[in-house]
Amino acid sequence: MRINPLLAVLMIGSASTAWAAPRLDGVVSDHAVIQRGQPIELAGDAAAGETVMITLAGAAVTTRADRNGRFAAQLPALPAGGPYDLTVAAPSGGAVVRDVLIGDVYLCSGQSNMELVVSDAQDLIPDAHPPADDQLRLLTVTKQSAAAPLVQFATQPRWAASSPATVPGFSAACFYMVQSLRRTEKVPVGAIHSSWGGSRISAWLSDAALHRADMGAEADLLALYARDPAAATRRAMTIWEGWWRAGSGDAAGREPWQPAAALDWQPVPAMTNFETWGIPALADYNGMIWYRREIEVTPAQARGAATIALGAVDDADRTWVNGQGVGGSSLASQPRVYALPEGLLKPGRNVVTVNVDDVYAFGGMTGPAEAMRITFADGTSLPLGTDWRYAVAARLPGSAPRVPWDDINGAGTLYNAMIAPLGRTHVAGIAWYQGESDTGIPGYDKRLAALAADWRQRLGSPQAGFGVVQLAGYGEPRAAPTESGWADVRDAQRRVTAADPHAGLAVTLDIGDALDIHPGEKHAVGERLALAMRAAVYAKPVAPAGPAIASAQRSADGGVTLAFTGVVGALHARGAAQAIGFELCGVGAGTCRYAAGRVDGTRITIAGDGKPATRVRYAWADAPAINLTDDAKLPVGTFEIAVH
Repeated sequence: MRINPLLAVLMIGSASTAWAAPRLDGVVSDHAVIQRGQPIELAGDAAAGETVMITLAGAAVTTRADRNGRFAAQLPALPAGGPYDLTVAAPSGGAVVRDVLIGDVYLCSGQSNMELVVSDAQDLIPDAHPPADDQLRLLTVTKQSAAAPLVQFATQPRWAASSPATVPGFSAACFYMVQSLRRTEKVPVGAIHSSWGGSRISAWLSDAALHRADMGAEADLLALYARDPAAATRRAMTIWEGWWRAGSGDAAGREPWQPAAALDWQPVPAMTNFETWGIPALADYNGMIWYRREIEVTPAQARGAATIALGAVDDADRTWVNGQGVGGSSLASQPRVYALPEGLLKPGRNVVTVNVDDVYAFGGMTGPAEAMRITFADGTSLPLGTDWRYAVAARLPGSAPRVPWDDINGAGTLYNAMIAPLGRTHVAGIAWYQGESDTGIPGYDKRLAALAADWRQRLGSPQAGFGVVQLAGYGEPRAAPTESGWADVRDAQRRVTAADPHAGLAVTLDIGDALDIHPGEKHAVGERLALAMRAAVYAKPVAPAGPAIASAQRSADGGVTLAFTGVVGALHARGAAQAIGFELCGVGAGTCRYAAGRVDGTRITIAGDGKPATRVRYAWADAPAINLTDDAKLPVGTFEIAVH
């Protein structure tokens, strides 16, 4: 029998073996799950110009690597099945990707509530300790950021079958979702988890999506950083300084970072979180603090460039030396090290000023003190770990600008390193659990819609289901109606998913934790995401978001009648005769007042109170008090709707 010369070079082994060539991109590796019913698009590296043959489940395709050694190929769609071996062969080498299943693939992403693992959620429930299931495969993408899109992962992630050894360290919300879908759909399921705690949604947007979400300036600044980091840093400092002057009214040359700034400077007790200093006003303070350190520099030290190391800063910093910006970051765990150009330092007195922006929990310059120093071109260094002074900063409206190359608060950085390398990894659905880091930042609806459209297009799955977890309640309940950044994000999540025919919403208002931004009840989150996917992906006759607001009609007495869709059975006011959490509102801010609702099947009637009501809000608080559910015990989520 004559042997095909391409297959003759095929060496039987594992894709994890170090072959010279070829190599596949993405997550097609041993134990992978490939999406059923969609073309199988593969890409990778090989020797320039050589022919590459790929075979899977009786289908074969031949392609040729270009002059840069890149190749792409497409195999026909396959039904659920396997396991199969996928072979890749070329004159330069070959490989076998073993134990491949064809089924449904789900991508799970977001911030820390998606990242929270099974072992840190409800570990006493039976589903937290499931038996091994070889038809359920799990993969976690390693945390990485990049200034430009990567073709391949910096650290190649690996698939593993679901088992008592692999489940505890996997995303709880993602696992409980795919576990539920695996039970009902009876096909192989693969879950790709790619998330990073504390991240803003902007970090997960591609360049095109950033422009679509009115963040083109941030995308362009990131592109400048990839070409010229120093120029981008100068531009970012200019943007931040402009933001400060606009909010504070300070004239140029009179800002707090100037060496002559006359603030109420007090000694810093220790290079630790300022909440631990024993100062009552700072015990639970979230906001900005200025730090200042004066140093004496010799003429020899002032000659040439230098480097300043400030240790870690929680959460974000902007740093100036002698009034000139030298850098800033917002990753709390990252030590700050900035370059000082030649000519910046002067013989004699010099002033280092640091603005620290604490947005959550603890904050401050945390050192360690022994790591804080300036290193000069002449080889000497000057310790900076003591003799700092501080002043509490003025509170400005809005959020301070972040540099777009920040790992988690940037623009495109996480997409570039943790999503772009997936290439055309077709998926059945995308689960998104994020928003806490975007509270207080306008335009979340545009960013969320841009992400959904962009990821579907780039993954080659335009009709993929898109399940969004609406933020849970967090914080102290309010005694009166108020504005809420958390409610703004929740309503944006509701509106985006309601307008998307392939999307669903997992409402979690009833399972939050007033004291913990990471509520442990992730099993219900996963089950509700699975419900959304059953509607969006499998066209099951279930509501993709539970009870959802449909309309608000003015009644003759000045009250309002609300109609809901997606109700299983009827609505119920749990534990009370009336539904709470509703607000009747006028046109402007400060016009809302609480109102009780009377439940009637799938409708709620709110009596008029003699004041104009042009809109109705529900659950409009960081931690709202609510009691409205349906027969499936699914809660009504946050909404705002105009009255007609």
